[in-house]
Amino acid sequence: MKICVFGAGAIGGYLAVRLANAGQEVSVVARGPHLAAIRENGLKLRIDGREEVARIRAEEDAAALGPQDYVIVTLKAHSLPPVVDKLLPLFGPDTTFVTAMNGVPYWYFHGLEGQAWRRVEAVDPGGKVSSAIPPERALGCVVYPATEVVEPGVIEHVSGDRFTLGEPDGSKSERSQALSKAMIAAGFKAPVRPRIRDEIWVKLWGNLAFNPMSALTGQTLDVLATQPDLRAVARAMMVEGQQVAEALGVKFSIDVDKRIAGAAEVGAHKTSMLQDLERGRPMEIDALVTAVAELGAATGVATPTIDTVLALVRARAQAAGCL
Repeated sequence: MKICVFGAGAIGGYLAVRLANAGQEVSVVARGPHLAAIRENGLKLRIDGREEVARIRAEEDAAALGPQDYVIVTLKAHSLPPVVDKLLPLFGPDTTFVTAMNGVPYWYFHGLEGQAWRRVEAVDPGGKVSSAIPPERALGCVVYPATEVVEPGVIEHVSGDRFTLGEPDGSKSERSQALSKAMIAAGFKAPVRPRIRDEIWVKLWGNLAFNPMSALTGQTLDVLATQPDLRAVARAMMVEGQQVAEALGVKFSIDVDKRIAGAAEVGAHKTSMLQDLERGRPMEIDALVTAVAELGAATGVATPTIDTVLALVRARAQAAGCL
């Protein structure tokens, strides 16, 4: 199958190397020194004490690649609306769009039982994404591995190998099962789940609280999850988030205190939002926090702690030039 990974950074590069070396026809869209390094030396993956190399076609302009069977986007959610038009040359009549991104996806209400389609403005401003790429093209993907770009063209695997897939309508479609088989053959765990939103929310649950709090305080996960006053704020945000999710039919497999304990076990880890702030890059506020506040307003669930932290982290991002 033809697979294009758009945004071949840490996660995208990990996927691309493994899928290519398992025999799939893989290409990547990248830019700058990363693109140059991939073209010259191949895309390299450091994992389990060894280095894997994949010679992969790499382009800056997706139009050079033509229609694909699957387009896997591994950008941060706020990066999608500005580039959505650049994705369109990759689409043929049956192309599947795999959203391997954190937070509330733009297709959230598509196929959701008991809910009419509505746009999530925080991640689909003005309908820019959903009008260009209709939600019926989308296949959900929850990303669990931790990886890092250690130098241009070189990805280092830290932990994890699971990418959970799921159709918005909960079906076990041919397209989801075909991609799952390809990913399993490449060495990933890639189950197809009927309730993909449940898994999206369990990951989002922690990101909703710990990401903005880390940007505001400069603290790592272990401190945020164990220092009593900070833990209380995080827990209040997560309880509000759970109430929003449950109003939309989500079922949580663990309770809030167990989820916080899991975050504490990660240790002295800087969240991605804190890392972005320190590097002067746009922060992933909308998909992780704004969208939850928006869904709370839509469902009539009050989110006072989320709203307060959202106002503060937006101001912090604006002051740092990271909006």
